[in-house]
Amino acid sequence: MATNLINLETVGKAYPNRTLLDGVSLGLSDGDRVGIVGRNGDGKTTLLSLLGKTEPADSGRVTWSGGLRVGLLTQRDTLDPDATVRDQVLGGMAEHEWASDARTRDVLTGLFGGLDLPGLSHGLDSTVGPLSGGERRRVALAQLLITDADVLLLDEPTNHLDVEGIDWLARHMRQRKGAFAVVTHDRWFLDEVCTRVWDVQDGQVFEYEGGYSAYVLARAERERIAAVEADKRSNLMRKELAWLRRGPPARTSKPKFRIDAANALIADEPPARDQPELMSFANSRLGKTVFDLEDVTITAGDKTLLSDLTWQLGPGDRIGLVGVNGAGKTSLLRALATAAFDERQPAKGVIKVGKTVRLAYLSQEVAELDPTWRVLEAVQRVREHVDLGKRQLSASQLCEQFGFTGTKQWTPVGDLSGGERRRLQLLRLLMDEPNVLFLDEPTNDLDIETLTQLEDLLDGWPGSLVVVSHDRYFVERTTDVVQALLGDRNLRMLPGGIEEYLRRRREQMDSGLGSTPTSTGGAKPKPSADARAAKKELAKIERQLDKLTAEEAKLHEDMAVHATDSTKLAQLTARSATLADTRENLENRWLELSED
Repeated sequence: MATNLINLETVGKAYPNRTLLDGVSLGLSDGDRVGIVGRNGDGKTTLLSLLGKTEPADSGRVTWSGGLRVGLLTQRDTLDPDATVRDQVLGGMAEHEWASDARTRDVLTGLFGGLDLPGLSHGLDSTVGPLSGGERRRVALAQLLITDADVLLLDEPTNHLDVEGIDWLARHMRQRKGAFAVVTHDRWFLDEVCTRVWDVQDGQVFEYEGGYSAYVLARAERERIAAVEADKRSNLMRKELAWLRRGPPARTSKPKFRIDAANALIADEPPARDQPELMSFANSRLGKTVFDLEDVTITAGDKTLLSDLTWQLGPGDRIGLVGVNGAGKTSLLRALATAAFDERQPAKGVIKVGKTVRLAYLSQEVAELDPTWRVLEAVQRVREHVDLGKRQLSASQLCEQFGFTGTKQWTPVGDLSGGERRRLQLLRLLMDEPNVLFLDEPTNDLDIETLTQLEDLLDGWPGSLVVVSHDRYFVERTTDVVQALLGDRNLRMLPGGIEEYLRRRREQMDSGLGSTPTSTGGAKPKPSADARAAKKELAKIERQLDKLTAEEAKLHEDMAVHATDSTKLAQLTARSATLADTRENLENRWLELSED
């Protein structure tokens, strides 16, 4: 039987005008891997602070087992700005001592790229004060992970980590002994590392066995029994469950819920997106051309980020853009936005923008609004109503979908938190009815419930979409194709998605190749005519593979619908085999051109 480490007995915690926890009893035992979820402001961080005894309970009791060692990662670090990274992470450990320790080596490699910390300008001797927020976050996390704490309490540990960093952290946490509880909005991470979920809602904590997928099933079943939603199709938990079950094997093999129960709940749930209809709608709104790039070079200072790029974003394309930090993801979006908004071309190459393009660009910076405006007023100043695919919503209805319910719609903008302003910024963009949407780190500061609402809206949004995000779940949920910047000044389509990206990055690191673009002083020679022709053929193949992916997805849906019709199923199976052959030929040719 597992040893009980922390107990909460009828614990209550309240602040002026708000009760966060009311008579909560729960425990954390050795070996527990708990994910804490809930809406922003409902008490997730407070619960973590009570577990860590950094905040006192107003009522009830919090007890630790004797001699318990607890490590706490808060959203605000307590690092000494005058100390070096070496001092903060390694303390007084001698070099031979920490360098020979497997855990320390793993942490430094996973968070900073190696024992010499290439992820920091001066390695271990970097002073903490001048570090960026993301760098300080990694230092604080490293400081915690090299310890032998019995319990780790982590508040948003994936913040400021890229896809690779999150993948490493998941593997590290799975291998650790002891127990941990983690507050995170990263649903992929929850599914990878957690075996229980605590859902903080309305002063209570509801417990679920399993990771995020099991939690989705349990909530969908609970809402069905309680008849929360009169219209079954509007149940977002059921819709998300259907997506999880119909996804690729790499994802559907992970859920720990009962397969029969899941299949029963989603028996008549349609696919999340009607791709043929969305594509038809997108073509009617956008025509043939959205963004066409030919021989475009993008630089930042003395660095060449992308060189002689030939690429196309077509009508209805939904692309997830991933890559190493500094490779040019945001710079690419800015170059496209500059061409669309200001009709300015890059220093080299041409960006052709479709005549009907209406671009909305959610950048990482939160746009400033008049602090005296009310939330609803800020949205209505854009438009009173919006058409999102087949759905027409009023400004007030869209506010409700994004968590601004009731009196919250009358909150002054100046009183909103950073996450709420992020939501409001996104609301205003969608109200302008764009047909092209660029989302640069849209999941920052958004809770899981808001993310689910956003994904639901995007499911019915008919336009071209590019998402830059470290949130793997969001990328896989909202896009059809993953393209990557691997630090070699090129953009590559990855048929294997983010899993292929991580594999390629591991191969890069094993071979000792640099992970960031080089300066113009070391620029590669101008490509030959044959090289440019190969690059154009690569771009063409990638567009063909994109269309093939959409056709295969629709085919698989049809096969599920006609599973009992042997004649129709035979026809669909034959078509599936033909598509598989076509895909294999295209991918082989793509690999040939990539290796030249």
